[in-house]
Amino acid sequence: MKKKLLIIGHTWPEPQSTAAGTRMLQLIELFKDAGFTVTFASAASRSDYSFQLASIEVEEKAILLNDHSFNDWAQKELFNAVMYDRFMIEEQFGWRFRESCPNSINILDTEDLHFLRAAREVAFKNNEEVSAKHLHSTQAMREIASIYRCDVTLIISEYEIELLQSQFQIPRELLHYLPFLVGSGTLKNLRSGNLKSFQERSHFSTIGNFIHKPNYDAVLYLKTEIWPLIRKQLPQAQMHVYGSYESPKVSQLHNEKQGFLIMGRAVDANEVIENSKVLLAPIRYGAGLKGKLFTAMETGTPFVGTSVATEGIFLKVKPREKVRSNSFDHPADFAQQAVQLYINENLWNQQQELGFQSLHSRFDQKLFYDDFISIINDVMINLEHHRLHNFMGQLLQQQAFNSTKYFSQWIEEKNRR
Repeated sequence: MKKKLLIIGHTWPEPQSTAAGTRMLQLIELFKDAGFTVTFASAASRSDYSFQLASIEVEEKAILLNDHSFNDWAQKELFNAVMYDRFMIEEQFGWRFRESCPNSINILDTEDLHFLRAAREVAFKNNEEVSAKHLHSTQAMREIASIYRCDVTLIISEYEIELLQSQFQIPRELLHYLPFLVGSGTLKNLRSGNLKSFQERSHFSTIGNFIHKPNYDAVLYLKTEIWPLIRKQLPQAQMHVYGSYESPKVSQLHNEKQGFLIMGRAVDANEVIENSKVLLAPIRYGAGLKGKLFTAMETGTPFVGTSVATEGIFLKVKPREKVRSNSFDHPADFAQQAVQLYINENLWNQQQELGFQSLHSRFDQKLFYDDFISIINDVMINLEHHRLHNFMGQLLQQQAFNSTKYFSQWIEEKNRR
């Protein structure tokens, strides 16, 4: 049987701009290696930095929101699998796809749990610990409903798997852990001697897409509370801040006298991070895995991060537990660790090796490939049986719960008239 996968993207992938773009390309390659022909569709506008998917033999399709043309096209193409890029896309297109291809497997890629990120932001701004009152939000209801409606949901962090099971009692068979993956070529290069040494590097760096609010908050926190403490001990050091979609409020943080430099979009993220001695990730709220830390580990660059930044990198951590090693949540502790890594070559080498070990033991693509493909194929073959054990998912597809469907149909009719 020919296997045809439709991916409906929130945006067109930008691997040079966002970690989400890099992950999307990883997922595409996994499906292609498993024998799927892949079509990527999106209602979003393309940018100058959108990846040319045709170059990896992926068909591209522009689609419309709130338009029945999508139903007709999906039915004609006879896809037997769909993957939604974030829960909002499943809300917009899921009901349409199910009407057109009712016997096809529905996969949700969360990227990270959006409701967890939002809950942490609210708690942070109110100077509170994250609790059920933050987690049990309208957004959580929407995202979890989307998880139930899908046959398989990809979760990027072990912490988030644990949270969904312990806090919301989501059945484990609906969830599949699939983090950022590192290929064999990258792993072989780690200890090859091709990476720059401690002596060949200088300055500090950080990187991130500034559309993502936690990244701007982290840079602001770095500028106002952490960097002055570092600069006091290392007056010649510079802080190089790289990131796409720089806004005026980011640009105004640039200060050459303080050695705090906004460098703009990085043409090659790996190159600029490898040139730096230490990467800083003072992220105060967010979710999922942080792409910047993977770039750091892959280039042999030690990093300092908060507990939110390092979550899921080194240890399996249950919700409400703190990662006490390799994370620094107080500005003074964060700054001191950054200084020590900058001046102590032995410590720097130890932290570099820790990163290498983490990539090998926890994120090697070989550890996940067979299990992932097996799960997808098994659910495709036994789809009816799988859905019989997900009564909540069937319930949430009934008419009484289809407000997004009827709202979309109302917009479609309004536009037609």
